[in-house]
Amino acid sequence: MSKPAVLLLSGGLDSATLAAIAKADGYAVHALSFAYGQRHSVELTAARDIAASLKLTSHRVIDLDLRAFGGSALTADIDVPKHDSVEDLDEGIPITYVPARNTVFLSIALGLAEVLEASDIFIGVNAVDYSGYPDCRPEFIAAFEATANLATKAAVEGTAPIKLHTPLIDLSKADIIKRGTGLGVDYAKTISCYDPDETGAACGRCDSCLLRRQGFENAGLPDPTRYQ
Repeated sequence: MSKPAVLLLSGGLDSATLAAIAKADGYAVHALSFAYGQRHSVELTAARDIAASLKLTSHRVIDLDLRAFGGSALTADIDVPKHDSVEDLDEGIPITYVPARNTVFLSIALGLAEVLEASDIFIGVNAVDYSGYPDCRPEFIAAFEATANLATKAAVEGTAPIKLHTPLIDLSKADIIKRGTGLGVDYAKTISCYDPDETGAACGRCDSCLLRRQGFENAGLPDPTRYQ
């Protein structure tokens, strides 16, 4: 019987690759997505398509309204910054950072893992081609894993310590795309854009779009993204 694992699935390029890796490693993947009030909620349709195409064991969508406190261009009435090239991206933590998002998501994933008696949690954070988010760093992952092993019944009893898996953390976007392509990921089903239109067409100029486009270029592979 395959070992159960909980995996955060946003509907984007990274998490789709993550799901393919976890499944290839033999896990029974229980995917978890969030309707958190994000302006790019079309990513949830992508997450459902990815979960179905990869034949994941289960897929849950949790309602969680982070617009209640906003503070981000993704959860408040703040314009998503647009640029002409990757070189134009701002230094520091951008306004698209959602306060405490990965901390909240991982906490809920931890609860599901306890119920499923799973000791493995997958998250597609990346510390190379990322947008400056503090909750994508190895230090954060190590700290959360330590907290998880202090906070769960199975870990405290010593029967099932929690392990956070971050197989993408040291990969470039091009390397992630190459890995996923080798595993059969259909990137046309994924959505990375922070400000897509109502049909899901990508803006092509937000941080995420620019990093995605550069990734396909550097990988030497065609970009299947549908741009506005």
